[in-house]
Amino acid sequence: MSTIAVIVGNPKPHSRTRQIAEELAARIAAVTGAEILPTVDLIDHASQLFSWPAPEIDAVSEQLRAATFAVIATPTYKASYTGLLKAFLDRYPAQGLSGVTAVPVFTIASEEHTLAVDVTLRPLLVELGASVPTQGLAFVTPKFDRRELILDEWIASQGHLLAAVGSAPAPARSPLTDQSSEASA
Repeated sequence: MSTIAVIVGNPKPHSRTRQIAEELAARIAAVTGAEILPTVDLIDHASQLFSWPAPEIDAVSEQLRAATFAVIATPTYKASYTGLLKAFLDRYPAQGLSGVTAVPVFTIASEEHTLAVDVTLRPLLVELGASVPTQGLAFVTPKFDRRELILDEWIASQGHLLAAVGSAPAPARSPLTDQSSEASA
């Protein structure tokens, strides 16, 4: 069965970023038939992000690594993603997300930051081995009350790329064992 992991890197718990990510995941599930896993709000795990070993973080990391799809969402900070999200993703070795189809999502305050999602987060996800076949979603937060329309438009233009992934056989993956090559340095 295909699954969707939702990872939120907003320093504010239960944020609008989380709501956008969860609503997008629901639309991806409708297109792909995948089951949505419980949302991981990284702020709930912040105290453990720099600890090794960290069994709770390891479980969250494995949930993402084993998912078919991942919605990786963050507010834009200085035209990039948050340190909270970066600290979490730094726990993966190169190719640690191989086999995961990721959708990068930024919540942004203005359209001036629209390119940030594809210029900053997409390359990081690709470096980690994730496939990123769609455009990232740059969601302008002043349009939050119009989110249903915006999310529906994104799915209408990008959903077919995810549906194709959902119909392909799942690749075989081994459990993540090396939490970070940088962590041991």
